[in-house]
Amino acid sequence: MAKHDGQIVIKKYANRRLYNTGTSTYVTLDDLAVMVKKGEEFTVQDAKSGEDITHQVLTQIIFEQESKTGNTLLPISFLRQLISFYGDQMQMVVPSYLEHSMQAFTDQQVQMREQINKAFGETPLGKNLAVPLQLVEEQVRRNTELFHQAMQMFSPFMAAAPQAKEPRKAEAKDIDELKEQLRALQTKLENLG
Repeated sequence: MAKHDGQIVIKKYANRRLYNTGTSTYVTLDDLAVMVKKGEEFTVQDAKSGEDITHQVLTQIIFEQESKTGNTLLPISFLRQLISFYGDQMQMVVPSYLEHSMQAFTDQQVQMREQINKAFGETPLGKNLAVPLQLVEEQVRRNTELFHQAMQMFSPFMAAAPQAKEPRKAEAKDIDELKEQLRALQTKLENLG
């Protein structure tokens, strides 16, 4: 098995085919998405130059996932904010902040699942998503507020700008969209049961 620092190496050829050197098989972007969900570490290299193109391939997977499912994880307001940081003095801080935020969210998600399982178990009440959805909604609200506070620390003029109330409206809209998506998910789950 060819590995690079304990990670599986995926080679991307000029014909866009991806070759998993760990399993000696060709893989698709969907296969790589499954590997990510399983927590498998890998790097993607250009087969000809040896250049590390992992970032581009992971971004491509996100784009395909967003296009396929119709259930987007990245709200438009978030994408706009992210784009606005390119070339900005904040550009160097954003990747680290997002990485820490996602790790904190993942940790909170694990804790919340454990608490729900302890509190409700396999009872019908435990399968009712109203309480867990309220917890998720509250956590999203707190994380959004923390993000804005952190951005204001690095850019104090942001708070004084006349558009300072616009992000609040966008947040409310995003939260309303999340609520609607969660209600739809709850309805689907209730219909399954």
